[in-house]
Amino acid sequence: MESTGGPYLNTAAVTSPVGIARLLQMTFGCATFSLVAHRGGFSAAYGTFCMFVWTFCFAITVFIITCEFTHLHSCLSISWGNFTAAFAMLATLMSVTAAVIYPLYFVQLDCYPIGCEVRDFRIAASVFAGLLFIAYAAEVFLTRAKPGQVTSYMATVSGLLKIVQAFVACIIFGALVNDSQYSKYVATQWCVAVYSFCFVVTVVVVAFSVTGKMAVLWFPFERSVVIYTFVAVLLYMSAAVIWPVFCFDSKYGSPRRPGLCAKGRCPWDSQLVVAIFTYVNLLLYIVDLAYSQRIRFVSHL
Repeated sequence: MESTGGPYLNTAAVTSPVGIARLLQMTFGCATFSLVAHRGGFSAAYGTFCMFVWTFCFAITVFIITCEFTHLHSCLSISWGNFTAAFAMLATLMSVTAAVIYPLYFVQLDCYPIGCEVRDFRIAASVFAGLLFIAYAAEVFLTRAKPGQVTSYMATVSGLLKIVQAFVACIIFGALVNDSQYSKYVATQWCVAVYSFCFVVTVVVVAFSVTGKMAVLWFPFERSVVIYTFVAVLLYMSAAVIWPVFCFDSKYGSPRRPGLCAKGRCPWDSQLVVAIFTYVNLLLYIVDLAYSQRIRFVSHL
């Protein structure tokens, strides 16, 4: 039978700069979790999170390489360009977090009490974890939208910032549930509502972009995203003022860390983390608003 559909395999998926970066991601990811599982070891929630990051990113990267190499992504009812760009940014954030957490909690210079072999495996795993982060960051750099280029929304600065905003919100939620005492005042509950609302809407924007369903909406998606970003800036401004006042003002909270506060179980520490990342997300939304007015959405790439 004569084929009219072109080559069955896309060799550019593994020979292009982006393809090479993905192969390195697969290699470094496999090496990292293999070293940890074999002799390095992990424990508690921090170690479990790191192992989840490395195995999850490895599995999705293998899936992406397979789909692009075999052209199977053309059979999926999603916006492939938006999906790969969103995952690359998410994997970059997750891998850099794991690359910091694992050596911080599991690597030590002395052999006692874990033994020199285990120590060496943990050091090697930390090195590969750092290389894994670099490989994912390289993909983000290679696939980001260039000036004047028609590309998928998630590859633009605004699209990439959406992933960062959602990731920062997850850090805020983690600090909130760690005995932050946010339910003590109605004002701090308002801040939690702001974080939750903005997180949910941001995830919805990413979901519509990845699934390529923007065109089926009855309202202009592009304009709605810009309006939402403006509203998010205002909401985060209110939280950036209210949260520090009700947590660190002497009338409502404590301007200094209590001396008897246990390490790792101190509400003041959690409140400080929330305050810091509130300002981080506020800055991200302001930058997002500046860029979102200059882009055009493309849902079919």
